[in-house]
Amino acid sequence: MTSVRLLIINPNTTPRITTLLETHARAIAGAEVVVRAVTARFGAPYIACEASYAVAGHATLDAWAAALAPEQPPPHTILIGCFGDPGLLALRESSQVPVTGLAEASFVEASGHGQFAIVTGGQRWKPMLQRLAQTLGYSQLLAGVHTVTPSGAQLAEDPAAARILLAKACREAASNFKAKAVILGGAGLAGLAADIQGEVDIPLIDSVLAGTRHALKIARQSGHQHSGRFDFSWHNVSPELAALGSPEE
Repeated sequence: MTSVRLLIINPNTTPRITTLLETHARAIAGAEVVVRAVTARFGAPYIACEASYAVAGHATLDAWAAALAPEQPPPHTILIGCFGDPGLLALRESSQVPVTGLAEASFVEASGHGQFAIVTGGQRWKPMLQRLAQTLGYSQLLAGVHTVTPSGAQLAEDPAAARILLAKACREAASNFKAKAVILGGAGLAGLAADIQGEVDIPLIDSVLAGTRHALKIARQSGHQHSGRFDFSWHNVSPELAALGSPEE
């Protein structure tokens, strides 16, 4: 049987988050899946505002281009490992294989329960996630976004305190938004949904696990016809990204 190759792109520059993504993806992917995770080569250590999100979109494309090195077998599916999916639509337009992100995949899974809420770290994420939900067609199913003050990176540094804070936030989101499921969103929060599920009365969605499941599901879809190249030339980008552009006339 041919193995499925999953490429996970961490759009921030923190290798520890890349390792966390890869560890949790491998845990549920199965032996027939080859998981490879790469880290953005530039940008913010952790994406938590509009500026870092904008740069992360470029970093996602750059990491994808670098991952297509000739000595590496090409992926069958790609997961953007940030809850916010920077660069999702651009990479989907460009990639030869299906692409999803932690947020989109979580929206898909949570919507199976009905209206859902989001709990995540970093207050500036609220309008960004509301905009993403609207862009991806989930605004009517998103009941609300509840942010806690610490960023995902800060929460990951103190898992014990994070469990207490996030369990309370998930209960509040379920109650205040009348949600049928709550997404615990953030690469740095991988694994915490299972830890606190017993303290919340409705299903909790782990964005990293949802992302892995959905990425593997869409790997089996056919009809992806993009060339993996751009129909224009790039200026002043990385050599790997520039190589995917059209030659100048």
